[in-house]
Amino acid sequence: MRNVTILGSTGSIGRQALEVIDRHPEELSVHALVCNSSLDLLVEQALKYRPKRVVINDEQYEKPLKKALKISEIEVLAGRDAVLEVAQDPESDIVLSAMVGFSGLEPTLKALESGISVALANKEVLVVAGEIVHDLSKKHNALIFPVDSEHSAIFQCLMGESGNPAKKIYLTASGGPFVDTPVDKLSLITPEDALKHPNWSMGPKVTIDSATMMNKGLEMIEAHYLFGLDPKAIEVVVHRQSIIHSMVGFEDGSVKAQLSLPDMRLPIAFALLYPRRVTNITQLPTVEQMGKLTLEAPRWDAFPSLRLAYDAIEIGGTAPCVLNAANEVAVERFLQGQIRFTDIPRIVEYTLEKSNQRSSCSLDLLIETDKWARQTAQAWHKGL
Repeated sequence: MRNVTILGSTGSIGRQALEVIDRHPEELSVHALVCNSSLDLLVEQALKYRPKRVVINDEQYEKPLKKALKISEIEVLAGRDAVLEVAQDPESDIVLSAMVGFSGLEPTLKALESGISVALANKEVLVVAGEIVHDLSKKHNALIFPVDSEHSAIFQCLMGESGNPAKKIYLTASGGPFVDTPVDKLSLITPEDALKHPNWSMGPKVTIDSATMMNKGLEMIEAHYLFGLDPKAIEVVVHRQSIIHSMVGFEDGSVKAQLSLPDMRLPIAFALLYPRRVTNITQLPTVEQMGKLTLEAPRWDAFPSLRLAYDAIEIGGTAPCVLNAANEVAVERFLQGQIRFTDIPRIVEYTLEKSNQRSSCSLDLLIETDKWARQTAQAWHKGL
């Protein structure tokens, strides 16, 4: 039995992780649930799974949460310090890091510092602090299991290849809902349009990142830190069907690919129950589905966010932190109707150009950089 702590239990990944646990109760147990502010759903989850501890980050909900769970034996906590405390609970065997954005960084670092394995679904953790995460994982012998479908695919392709390093990674992308949209029409896209992903069911932030292809830029940076390849050896490839989840090329010229139907429960289950593959996750793709697979180069002119991610990792240091923070602000402003779809990469580029890059990073410096970048991105229209 593996005790699982879920950081971000009420989000898309957290909910699907609980579905996986439902299917394998003899192997997985919910130890702790953590969310930001979704009180009603957190109460529902707590009453169903009866974890030892429940945490809500937004302290205004502490009293109603305690009231709703007062007849149970569940320990109820609230606030940022409580989130960090539960992330490093030694009774947890694995922490699923699924909090959205920069907020997931410090709890993930705390888990690694405590020697707890992490199933990493928060790509921003590695984007912002890849070197720190790598060093902590190595120092404390805490394993990192990728949950993003693309990185899980790469991880699976590398299994059994000890001594055979990857030469190239082909990072597949669905292309999002605007893969064929003319460049001159992109400024007319509404949040409602952008939230309609053709293949995946995800949270709003990740869905918008997919629409701009920033998600693929962030995943490229993540792959760089996870698998140790130069960014120039990580090629983004548009694969509209979302069945090939990524491919790995080797020195001898061979390429391995991992294929499955688009279902996030598969990489979640593989991370939580590694190295065993379990039953009842998803169906195998049919011959008809696999017989219509296509690969093509991305449209760099239509999706400048992808270029900005490559620029940021080439600069290094705090640049990826600036990229991530500015993008989070820009996506939120777009969802609120404050800016156009095409303004998202403009805000990111503006913030990168304004930043003073530092070559070395510490957590304190990253927190300072993140704050500055958010303020700068918010003030973008004033700087024009």
